Amino acid sequence: MTSSRPAAVAGTFYPASKEELLATIQTFLEKSQNQIQKFSLPPPKALLVPHAGYIYSGETAAFAYATLNSHTSQIKKVILLGPAHRVYIQGISLPQHDFFTTPLGKIEIDSKLRDLAKTLSFVSLDDSPHQWEHSIEVQLPFLQDILRDFTLLPGVVGDCSPEDVFGFLDALGNLDDSLIIISSDLSHFKNYAEATRLDQQTISQIQALQEVSSLEQACGSRIISGWIRYAKKHALLPHLLDYRNSGDTAGSRKEVVGYCAFAFTH
Repeated sequence: MTSSRPAAVAGTFYPASKEELLATIQTFLEKSQNQIQKFSLPPPKALLVPHAGYIYSGETAAFAYATLNSHTSQIKKVILLGPAHRVYIQGISLPQHDFFTTPLGKIEIDSKLRDLAKTLSFVSLDDSPHQWEHSIEVQLPFLQDILRDFTLLPGVVGDCSPEDVFGFLDALGNLDDSLIIISSDLSHFKNYAEATRLDQQTISQIQALQEVSSLEQACGSRIISGWIRYAKKHALLPHLLDYRNSGDTAGSRKEVVGYCAFAFTH
């Protein structure tokens, strides 16, 4: 018998109605498309995207996802890593479920990739960290709208070293037909000026392929740093697509959360 992880944050982080959700995503993508075309990027191997509610970070995320529009036929699998917000875990947790569900339908979990990853000592199979985790879920409607047909390996990353994140990705073997998604916001709950300063420092480090050492800089700092090790090994180049914070979109400037979008290409 198959099982599916139901949507947990539909109606809060993004619209619960299929029609409204699709309209929202299309509006974001249309806004970003003209600017993305100016970059003339090769097919992205990975994207770094934020994971707040769509009213806060959806436009920034769309800058990353719009880079996929001309390359969808090349992507058959998505490896998606997001930081744990709800449950403390050590290492990386993969789901036991066979599918993840959003208002746009079901996505099949890639059992072959899961079998490769679960042999690692720091990887566990556990649905509980995924049950309420938004850092994974908010990316799925964008992927469903753009890619349509793909399998998914979603990992919730907890107390885990960058070396282990690198090892996780490296263990998956040949990923020529795969897209890697790093889900992370930047600084949290600093005033606008302080957040902008810290976020620009973090962005400069990513552009230089330097590891991001502090959770103060990004909630997904461990994932970013592990990914940077992988990017260096495979000679991938970072491209900054967008930066803003919640003070620019839908929130107060007294305490903001930072968001950036990167594409990594050969």
